[in-house]
Amino acid sequence: MTREDKSQVIKDLTSQLADNANIYLADISGLNAVATSNLRRACFKANVQLAVVKNTLLEKAMEASDREFGDLPSVLKGNTSVMYSETGNAPAKVIKAFRKKSEKPLLKGAFIEEAVYIGDEQLDMLVDIKSKEELIGDIIGLLQSPAKNVISALQSGGNTLSGILKTLSQKEG
Repeated sequence: MTREDKSQVIKDLTSQLADNANIYLADISGLNAVATSNLRRACFKANVQLAVVKNTLLEKAMEASDREFGDLPSVLKGNTSVMYSETGNAPAKVIKAFRKKSEKPLLKGAFIEEAVYIGDEQLDMLVDIKSKEELIGDIIGLLQSPAKNVISALQSGGNTLSGILKTLSQKEG
């Protein structure tokens, strides 16, 4: 690889780092061709982009980036694959599901919405991170809850004013 080639790869990696809010670093070494193909298929289905990178080039891209990756460059040893996703927990879910049949991939670290996570022991916590859509759904559910209580009180109060007031006062007590 020529110096120009390396420079272009670093530029491309820097651009990908800037374009993705959720970046996972994983070790997929030791997976045979069939397992690697299955992992790539699982990533594709989950809308996760998987790429194998050279550690030195990724580290230079991290340095060139405007983002603060904290201790994440410290995990750039051995085999490293990068997983990009729009959803913060999608790569973690792919890794966890895949590990039901295999010891790999191992999570080296992750950069999720400006937060850095180091080590495979973070996997379960990353799986539990809620996506923006899931959080919005939870908030809507919470906002609808008081309205459902009022509707329920109206229905159980026999649709009379005194019945409604009685039901609502019982709910408060």
